[in-house]
Amino acid sequence: MTTLNQQYYSENAQSFYDATVDIDMQVLHDHFLPLVPDGGLILDAGCGAGRDSKAFIELGYKVQAFDASEELVALASKLINQPVHHALFQTFESHYQFDAIWACASLLHVPKAELKAVLGKLVNLLVADGVFYCSFKLGTEEVTRNGRIFTNLNENSFIEYITALPVIVENQWRTGDLREGRESEQWLNVVLRKGAL
Repeated sequence: MTTLNQQYYSENAQSFYDATVDIDMQVLHDHFLPLVPDGGLILDAGCGAGRDSKAFIELGYKVQAFDASEELVALASKLINQPVHHALFQTFESHYQFDAIWACASLLHVPKAELKAVLGKLVNLLVADGVFYCSFKLGTEEVTRNGRIFTNLNENSFIEYITALPVIVENQWRTGDLREGRESEQWLNVVLRKGAL
């Protein structure tokens, strides 16, 4: 996450939390959770409000979560009743291997120049046959909007970032934004699966 984005989430953590914590994510979870072993270990990468971590924990999964915003880390830790790590994608470290990674609307804040390395780092944290969900606003450009920088991708441009990685595209699809009043905003959703080592 860039300094600009960190400043945005520092200044707007509570309003972002309030706007996102209660969004019904069932339709996206249904594409992801059937691919995760019962009780499996999920990394919530860029967890924001902690909404998805909370849902996964309540369904019996084990979760480790991190976010780049200290303020959101504090709010998410309270929501899920366990520590959330304060880290960037570029600095996060774990001695665990994860059954699955969930990176919902978070990798889009990684600059294009760093995205390939970040994706590779995350894939290395997966077990063989592990699954990895991520989502990006649909587009092709790196844009600055409302005080944040976004890396927008489409199906073709996303593939460029994973060609050297030991993953296959399990599924990809487009959705409208789930927030009220923003349904016209389009998202690219991707589920990757790591190949056997």
